Amino acid sequence: MSAGVSLRHSFTMFLLELFMFFACFHECLSSPPDHRQGHMLTDGATDAFLPKITPNAAPQPFLPLLAPSPLSSFPISTSPKLSGLCMLNFTAAQSLISITSIDCWTAFAPLLANVICCPQLHATLVILVGQSSKETGVLALNRTLAKPCLSDIEQVLTGQGAGENLNHICSIHPSNLTEASCPVKDVDEFENTVNTSELLASCEKIDPVKECCDQVCQGAISDAATRLALKASDPLSMDGPHVLPQHSTRVNDCKTVVLRWLASKLDPYHAKEVLRGLTNCNVNKVCPLVFPNMKHVANSCGNGISDHAACCDAMNSYVSHLQKQTLITNLQALDCATSLGLKLQKYNITKDVYSLCHISLKDFSLQVGSQASGCLLPSLPSDATLDKFSGISFICDLNDNIPAQWPSMSLIPALSCNKTVRIPALPAATNAQSGLCTGYVAVYLLVASSMAVTMFLQF
Repeated sequence: MSAGVSLRHSFTMFLLELFMFFACFHECLSSPPDHRQGHMLTDGATDAFLPKITPNAAPQPFLPLLAPSPLSSFPISTSPKLSGLCMLNFTAAQSLISITSIDCWTAFAPLLANVICCPQLHATLVILVGQSSKETGVLALNRTLAKPCLSDIEQVLTGQGAGENLNHICSIHPSNLTEASCPVKDVDEFENTVNTSELLASCEKIDPVKECCDQVCQGAISDAATRLALKASDPLSMDGPHVLPQHSTRVNDCKTVVLRWLASKLDPYHAKEVLRGLTNCNVNKVCPLVFPNMKHVANSCGNGISDHAACCDAMNSYVSHLQKQTLITNLQALDCATSLGLKLQKYNITKDVYSLCHISLKDFSLQVGSQASGCLLPSLPSDATLDKFSGISFICDLNDNIPAQWPSMSLIPALSCNKTVRIPALPAATNAQSGLCTGYVAVYLLVASSMAVTMFLQF
């Protein structure tokens, strides 16, 4: 697969950007920027592993548009060949299906799988079964119908442009539509077992930032799932640190049933927002990258780094392999930088090679075409969008030039809930100059964000 980048940028836009750039440059000349300085946004203790960006305070993003080869066109929606056995109402969830098919577009599903495609697909399965329970009174499909229903879902999605191997990419199986090991699937029994009013109050509306730390909805879901799991015929104790694997599995299976009940009480789009917010709490906790053997880096950078050039050549070569794996969020990039740094320290690399070799967070995410910058997806849930003329687009965070943080062995990474957030500071300026310069920088970023970066893929 080869890629070429085309910038669609009018001459008028270029002149406007140039004017604003020089206006800002003139006002700020006395205060050159230092991208490694920052200022505090909130009142907490500084944490070495804390993100220097925050989802609700980031500047406007740009949208890289991913399109097929100019010689090919977008596939036209085709009528799926359905089994005729599945009672799921695809028509009522048409909007949800359309979002999922775009999030999992055939050429890009593997690249968006971890953050966008698979979370959206799992939410779609939950919502389809949850909505059907309003007619069937059951929060799961039986094992006989689960297989044809999953096949029908795949047919509907691929008919609208989604990838044909989503079950493999996202590890989807017919059991994802059943109750699995959860002993409760009837709506009446569910509502007689669980405190539904508390559950709905906790999860009807969530803040996708606060929920990951406060876990109000997640706690209510766990409590409800545990109550359901205890309905099993062999209710052994599931309290304390010695929970058996089958009990943990049962509770997790019951969590899916709980989510389906919630989805039945909300409209599909609202349910999708809640489910994606909950999923992202887990997505952002884990670095999805696979780190290959780093002995070459250890040989070049270990024991005090006698040759800086050789060390950075080895580091840049290693990071270039990471850049080819997948698109990740800014919070995942922080975790990846910490994970890689700790692994390198085990190879007797004690100096901060991130600073030495100018490694930034964007270097951990897939690059956009032949551009030098990687695309870091926002840590908040987002979807891809389709324009039939321009292509598939998704949001990249503009705050991706943050230097990667070299971890301290004395500190334990704690990304999720520390409320201190740092961002790169604009250069210090005096009085009116400060406001004027800041305004021009913001306008310039907005203008720059309107540039459409199109990556044409030839297969």
